[in-house]
Amino acid sequence: MDIRQLKYFLAIAEAGQITKAATRLHITQPPLSQQIILLEKELGVQLIERTKKHINLTESGRILQNRAEQIIELINTTIDEIHEAANGISGKLTIGTITSSGRTLIPEFVQKFHQIYPKISFDLRLGDSRRILELLNAGIIEIGLVRLPINTSLYNYLTLPQENMVMVSRADAITIGDKEILSLDKIQNHPLLIHRRYETIIIDYCRQIGFEPNVLCTSDDNTSLLIWAKLGLGIAIVPETTINLLQDSPLLIQKLTSPELITTAAIIWLKKHTLSTAASHFLEMFKKAHTEL
Repeated sequence: MDIRQLKYFLAIAEAGQITKAATRLHITQPPLSQQIILLEKELGVQLIERTKKHINLTESGRILQNRAEQIIELINTTIDEIHEAANGISGKLTIGTITSSGRTLIPEFVQKFHQIYPKISFDLRLGDSRRILELLNAGIIEIGLVRLPINTSLYNYLTLPQENMVMVSRADAITIGDKEILSLDKIQNHPLLIHRRYETIIIDYCRQIGFEPNVLCTSDDNTSLLIWAKLGLGIAIVPETTINLLQDSPLLIQKLTSPELITTAAIIWLKKHTLSTAASHFLEMFKKAHTEL
């Protein structure tokens, strides 16, 4: 099994047809099919199920697709690091971030970083904290921005300022409480829209107060929760920075009190991993900016 075969296999998996994959690779179909047959023989498993119109990956094929993507990404990162060492501060910086910070905090900081290091390009991956940790552990990204808690035995980290959880709803969906603050017990008759990461703690708080919450939706995506709130389907409980995802929306935003819920994000990187020069400079700049907050 070599790199060329992995690239051929990924092209077929992405195209869904050997003919289309051959066109994208600028080769003819017979040698492409032959390479996949050789790869299957070497591994001793069937990777694709062939039909007249398209192909489907077998379970073994899906496993190989996932690993092949990681292998190719690591090879590309290694090449970038070698060029970076030879040519100075250049190359590609791979960052993974939770959605809210990826669309607010990261762009502003990258703008400053790019002014100093214009030769560095970026590969930005968005996802929930669990997905960012998976990418970091697999070596696909070097730096992650996630919500705490994390396993501090595995990761170095730099915490960001704490932020409040807020309740977001349509102005006509709830008419109780102060315009800026709202206690949790005042929403017991309203459907709630909760990020999966905070589901347990919010439900526990509700039960401590004395009611069973009406959870209409749990999601890994805060943007979806805000859209549901905008449609009047319920009250979204989200980190305060998340509200920037739907700018200029006529939403009522109220700070959550009694109890006050706090969440903290952090920049993290693997302890047992040598960072690229680009990543090291990024973290140094971030540390400096953080101390000035």
